[in-house]
Amino acid sequence: MLTDAARDPNAIYKADSHWCEQVRKTRQKLAGACSHCLHRRVRVETIDGKSYEGVIVGHDNTYLHLATGQNRFYGYGPYSAGFILPLVLFDLLAITLLI
Repeated sequence: MLTDAARDPNAIYKADSHWCEQVRKTRQKLAGACSHCLHRRVRVETIDGKSYEGVIVGHDNTYLHLATGQNRFYGYGPYSAGFILPLVLFDLLAITLLI
C-alpha cells in the first residue's frame, strides 16, 4: 500500500522504511538508557558534535529532558535558574554518567 507521500508527485521527501525502523529501535534503546540514568548527572554528546552536561529529569519516546543548571534567562524570576534542555533522542551520539 502506498503512503500519501508516495502517491503525491509533488512530495519532496519520503523516509526510507529501513531507516524508519532503525530510528524506532534506536529510540527504544535510548529510552531504556535514559530510564537507567534518570536523576543522574550525565554528559550528552550529539551527532552534531555538541556536548551538554546536566541531570536527566525526564524522557519520552522523542526527547531527553536535561536540567543543565545554566542560568540562560537571568532576570526572568526564580524559575529561570533551572533551565531544562529538550534533546531529540535520535540526535544523540553518546550519554556518559558523570560521577
